[in-house]
Amino acid sequence: MTQKVAIIGQGYVGLTISSFAAEHFAVTGFDFNQRIVDQLNKSISHIEGVSNETLRRCIDRGRYKATSKGGDISDAKIVIIAVPTPLNSERKPDLSYIESACRTIGENLLNSALVINESTSYPGTLRNFIKPKIEQYSKLNIKHKYAISPERVDPGRLDFNQTNTPRLYAGLDQEATNLTKQFYSQFCNTLVEVSTPEIAEAAKLFENTFRQVNIALVNEFAQIAHALGINVYETINAAATKPYGFMKFWPSAGVGGHCIPVDPTYLATVAEDHGAPATFIRRANEVNLQMPRYIVDRIKADNGGSVSGKKILVVGVSYKPNVADVRETPAELVIQHLKNGGALVSWHDEVVKSWGNQKSSPLRGADISVVVTKHDSVSETEILQSASYVFDSTGKISGAHQL
Repeated sequence: MTQKVAIIGQGYVGLTISSFAAEHFAVTGFDFNQRIVDQLNKSISHIEGVSNETLRRCIDRGRYKATSKGGDISDAKIVIIAVPTPLNSERKPDLSYIESACRTIGENLLNSALVINESTSYPGTLRNFIKPKIEQYSKLNIKHKYAISPERVDPGRLDFNQTNTPRLYAGLDQEATNLTKQFYSQFCNTLVEVSTPEIAEAAKLFENTFRQVNIALVNEFAQIAHALGINVYETINAAATKPYGFMKFWPSAGVGGHCIPVDPTYLATVAEDHGAPATFIRRANEVNLQMPRYIVDRIKADNGGSVSGKKILVVGVSYKPNVADVRETPAELVIQHLKNGGALVSWHDEVVKSWGNQKSSPLRGADISVVVTKHDSVSETEILQSASYVFDSTGKISGAHQL
């Protein structure tokens, strides 16, 4: 009999894991969003990393179904938590999605299972939050095994996937560690066991904190280069000729998505809770969050000191090229600062299509165009023709004003 696996959360992480696990297991994908569940059961994927054809193949083989009913996971032997861990309105860690997942697991599992957390959170979350919460919600006093294997999903990326991306893992005990290895070894080539779940949790936070800090550094350097009257892109390429001790990062309008703007705050929060400094992390967050304002100030300076009354088109509102994800997108702050300056703002993004109760506007007829994200499908020529003044925060469009 094919072993049953339940995956809580069917977003970029959960659905991706579901599609790979369904090659070897009977997967139940649980999600609270009934619309997503209905679409998935019709083989309609809502993320770029899983095609409709892949979903259809899994469903036709009887290896995948989506559900919003907790009872449908009752007989699972492996349960994976793959839910968002965002920031709240005060930009503090929000574990409410993990708690909801714990409640679903605790209230519905009828037998002992291996519970694996893939959601990113601070060190100690598995041991001190997930395990106690599941036990709190369980009425049957069932003893589960617990492990962590932090997700490493980069939406839109084609060269790395669940098979060839090394995966960290650790259990609360050796049996959980061994069971976790057995599960992921079915579809992952490289598994890296670490000594404790806290090591795996901390490593995931540090991976994305490293990127956040370096992106902030290059964004700050872009401002310095502009003040000095030198080209930041040529300078970075020149520095990159050094064969050691340098890694190339590019300036941008900021950072977005479910990881880089969020994970460093989880690390900073737990550090400060334990009396350790998080100076670089907090400063990096500040620099990247200030980039939209800096870009708008540059645009104002180039246009008589004001954008009031000007028709401004923001080109690309997703957080990265060729994906439709708008979580934490810097485009939101760019638009906000433009509107605060009195601009008449619209946006163009045929990958996103619809966002914030608005639809993508045509790529034409603006006084000013601001490129936040450059999708491959968008013509550079059309962007340059969309307005008499074009500011490009990506550094990809020759002939536009750049950082």
